[in-house]
Amino acid sequence: MFSIASRNFLAAFKGNTLNRAFLKSNLTFTHPASSFYRLLSTETKGKIEQAIQKDSICLFMKGTPSFPQCGFSRAVVAILQMQGIEAFHHVNVLEEDDIRSGIKEFSSWPTIPQLYIKGEFIGGCDILMTMHQNGDLEKLLLEKKLVEPVEESPSS
Repeated sequence: MFSIASRNFLAAFKGNTLNRAFLKSNLTFTHPASSFYRLLSTETKGKIEQAIQKDSICLFMKGTPSFPQCGFSRAVVAILQMQGIEAFHHVNVLEEDDIRSGIKEFSSWPTIPQLYIKGEFIGGCDILMTMHQNGDLEKLLLEKKLVEPVEESPSS
C-alpha cells in the first residue's frame, strides 16, 4: 500500500514512458525492506508515534512555526496557514538527533519537513506544494474535517 506521498509521486510520472521504466527498475530501492533500511529503536519509534497521535496535524520540521530554520519548513508552515490551519503540533527535529534521523526511517521519506494528518503521512514540502496548487490539500483537509468550507460571496 502506498502512502499519499508515494501515490502523488507516482502520479507525477504517469504517462511518461522513460520515467515509468525508471520507476519500475528502481522502485524496490524505495521500499522500507530494502537493504538501506535500519531498524528504529523502540524508544524513538514510540516518541514519533506519540507526537503523530498528539494532534490531528503534526509537522516534523526544522525550527518552529514562528521561527522556521529552513526554507522548506517555512514553506510548509505558510501552506498550512494559507489553508486556514493556524495551530498544529510540531516537532523541531534540530533539538533531537534521534528524531531527526528516525522520522526519515519511520516514514521511508528522505527529507524534512514531513506532515502527518490524523496519523497518516502526507509528504514533504514538494508534495504539499503540489497538493496545495492543485487543490488536493484543501480537499483532504475538508474531508478530514480540519477546515470549514469557504463560502464565496455572490458577485455584485
